[in-house]
Amino acid sequence: MNWSPLDAQFMAQAIQLAAKGRYTTTPNPNVGCVIVKQDKVVGQGYHHQAGGPHAEVMALRQAGEQSRGATCYVTLEPCSHFGRTPPCAQALIDAGVTKVVMAMQDPNPAVAGSGAQMLQAAGIEVVSGLMADAARALNPGFLSRMERGRPLVRLKLAASLDGKTALANGKSQWITSVEARADVQHFRALSCAVLSTAETVLQDQARLTLRAEQANHPISPMQDGEWRQPVRVILDARQRLTGDEPLFQQAGDVLLVYPAGSAATAPDHAKTCYAELDSDGYFDLMAVFAALKDCAFNSLWVEAGARLAGSLLQAGLVDELVLYQAATLLGHHSRSLVDVPELTDLSQAIELSWQDIRHVGPDLRLIARVHTQEK
Repeated sequence: MNWSPLDAQFMAQAIQLAAKGRYTTTPNPNVGCVIVKQDKVVGQGYHHQAGGPHAEVMALRQAGEQSRGATCYVTLEPCSHFGRTPPCAQALIDAGVTKVVMAMQDPNPAVAGSGAQMLQAAGIEVVSGLMADAARALNPGFLSRMERGRPLVRLKLAASLDGKTALANGKSQWITSVEARADVQHFRALSCAVLSTAETVLQDQARLTLRAEQANHPISPMQDGEWRQPVRVILDARQRLTGDEPLFQQAGDVLLVYPAGSAATAPDHAKTCYAELDSDGYFDLMAVFAALKDCAFNSLWVEAGARLAGSLLQAGLVDELVLYQAATLLGHHSRSLVDVPELTDLSQAIELSWQDIRHVGPDLRLIARVHTQEK
């Protein structure tokens, strides 16, 4: 397909619109739409939050009668099914658009080509593939859940220059800077859930919430109302959390993962799910992810200790590392970054590829893609 410069311009505008919903649309994807007539934009919109109007409907409302005979540029295939809202494909048909340019097909099995077929059956021209890579980049978590059956997993780590996360006595607050801790809020806001352990909650008195006082940070400032609290998923194999911890005193949902067969009573206001333990008494992480499948989490942000970090890496369940590195040295007696079994050959090393390196205050933030194979 030969795309014109105007085609690229309108789709780029739709992609920019879609990105505005990055903190609020979960579990739905980020989608943007532009309605064009006689080479002029007559309507535009993006999906704000699940349960609300989709991008196409927002754009059609703005375009009004000018939608008839217009072209629709949309970052994802219009839906064809009734969910919490009516199908967008039918809305486009009813509005009288004559052409739909979509960046990519929707991998959701409930759509997956049926939206385009519905439009074509109504006599609307449908073309696809314009700026598909940029459109995919809008929704890495949604695509992971639809294509792989699990959320995109980002593992957050904070360490000294020599790769230490705490002193031998456990003291770790704070290795990294105020700016780095503010930057973490951005990733929490992008995530459907934060995964941690009872050990981390108890040792650090962790709340694991997105904090409004830190919302404006150096990398990607958030405006009021642009974010919501992620679900806090806590692995509690020994049912140690009582409900008195700061974690439970904050707004937002808490999901406690208990061992299968446990008769423990969860603290008030906390939800529960269950997963098998392994032979060492730790959670089988594959079982944990299976238990979380019905939660429809697109992305999971992990903040925990070296053991869980190492176990997730060993299991091939980490997609990205986000490492905040301070310009300090803590020495060899301090605690290590990740706990993995001893390697006997360099071929066993977990391979990474750098995606982004930048300063955040006095620290470095390094983002790496993990190349381990899922097991």
